[in-house]
Amino acid sequence: MRPPFAGKVAVVTGASSGIGRATALMLAQAGADVALNYFSLPDAAEETAQAIRSLGRTALLFPLDISDPTNVETLFRQTVDQLGRVDHFVSSAVYSDREPFLTANLDGFRKTIDVSLWGAFYCLRAACQQMVKQGEGGSVVIVSSPHAQIAFPNAMAYNMAKAALDQMMRTAATELLGQHIRVNTVYPGWTDTPGERKFFSEETLQQAAKSLPPGRLATAEEIARAIVFLLDPASEYINGTILHIDGGLALPWWSKRDTGSF
Repeated sequence: MRPPFAGKVAVVTGASSGIGRATALMLAQAGADVALNYFSLPDAAEETAQAIRSLGRTALLFPLDISDPTNVETLFRQTVDQLGRVDHFVSSAVYSDREPFLTANLDGFRKTIDVSLWGAFYCLRAACQQMVKQGEGGSVVIVSSPHAQIAFPNAMAYNMAKAALDQMMRTAATELLGQHIRVNTVYPGWTDTPGERKFFSEETLQQAAKSLPPGRLATAEEIARAIVFLLDPASEYINGTILHIDGGLALPWWSKRDTGSF
């Protein structure tokens, strides 16, 4: 049986670890060649590329800061030069500083928005321009967050960026209807990734995870499965939507604490 992504090319940002890495590997397992963008963890990025190549697929490595539109042009131009096309794009790159907005370092505040919002926009635009040129449709998944709807304290820049991504996704999906390019978003719940260690100790993470409805953090692979599902051509009737993969975080689970249900 022909793999669903055979002959297709995917670009994944933030692909050296976490959700981006897991998604890149699953796309390769499903037949895609993958361009891997990353800005940190170069050894992990190389390991991911080698794992993809071991599957008989092509992996390209692009250590670029996507908050610079010139770098994004390089990413997509060289991907097309080497692989011939772009069929799928996954926006998973992120940066976040956590400080009260009254005293926040504005360099970090701006960087959070530059990478998490503008970087996603630059890549979305470049990916879809190439898909339109090819004239064969395509699909995009934007990795957003419950931060888009929940005003978590000390994360104003990240909250702002993720909220803006939702409207970016809906607008792009609407404008691209006639081009048969689908654009969707996922909201991962609290996921066990290296990035979480920037803000929390291992002990804090494990203790906090017990209070969540499932009693644990999500795995990157669980989020990646949903992303690949949305990208799949078999999901062509899903467009302009937000898929929550949060273990029930959006439910009023906190109201059940006194009942002993959780």
